Amino acid sequence: MTKHEYYTYTKEELLNKGAKLPVIVMEDNAAVFQSMAEEMAEEIKKNNAEGKKTVFICPVGPVGQYPYFVEMVNQEKISLKNVWFINMDEYLDDDKKWVPETHPLSFRGFMNRTVYSKIAPELVMPEEQRVFPDPENVEYIPQLIEKLGGVDICFGGIGINGHVAFNEADASLSNEEFLAQKTRVLDITKETRTANAIGDFNGALEDMPKYCVTIGIYEIAHARKIRLGCFRNWHRAVVRRTAYGEATSDFPVSLLTNHQDINLKITEFVAALEG
Repeated sequence: MTKHEYYTYTKEELLNKGAKLPVIVMEDNAAVFQSMAEEMAEEIKKNNAEGKKTVFICPVGPVGQYPYFVEMVNQEKISLKNVWFINMDEYLDDDKKWVPETHPLSFRGFMNRTVYSKIAPELVMPEEQRVFPDPENVEYIPQLIEKLGGVDICFGGIGINGHVAFNEADASLSNEEFLAQKTRVLDITKETRTANAIGDFNGALEDMPKYCVTIGIYEIAHARKIRLGCFRNWHRAVVRRTAYGEATSDFPVSLLTNHQDINLKITEFVAALEG
């Protein structure tokens, strides 16, 4: 028996023991990513039809949804002219400035290469509606969200220590103090640097950035909907703690599980304990 019984939950137990948020099991990564892309497209089409803005908080991790989304936008001629993508975060250099877009880990570079440059020019949103947190002006995003009338959907993943965006675990804060944190610059924890080096940088831990700028847990918690996706090997434990662990600032996603409209999509691989 492990110290925390939920880490041993089978798929059936994970789904049937009273999880703190809806957990949706899908066949594989492609199914999770396609589902996220479809929800992005449907929300935009609905708001376009009603003459409303669409405001998303968007991750670079997970990223598999973007090729499906780009294809839907181009094929269905979905206008993004009234859409704002507010990206969650960006890596910083040792001077706490954005890493250059040419850096292999740059989220700005990724979004430009994989999303914005692939969408037909007549459909893509203006550059000022492609927003990243700026270490030189951390107040901008909270003010922008308020001005736009709030965030429709926050999409994201969950880090190995429960972080959403780069809102790293901090047991020194009360849950209320943690949830009050807005966009800011912070150090990336050793655990996150290690996991991201393995997952995104071929294990090159010594060259992983040490700093980041991140949207706050406050902005995420106040989105009208939160949609999370998990698909990595170590997500098996993360998902079980998210669904059954206590609400604590030492595992930030746990503070979001009582949100009024949240779900967590996972693969059969993550739902299983073996294989």
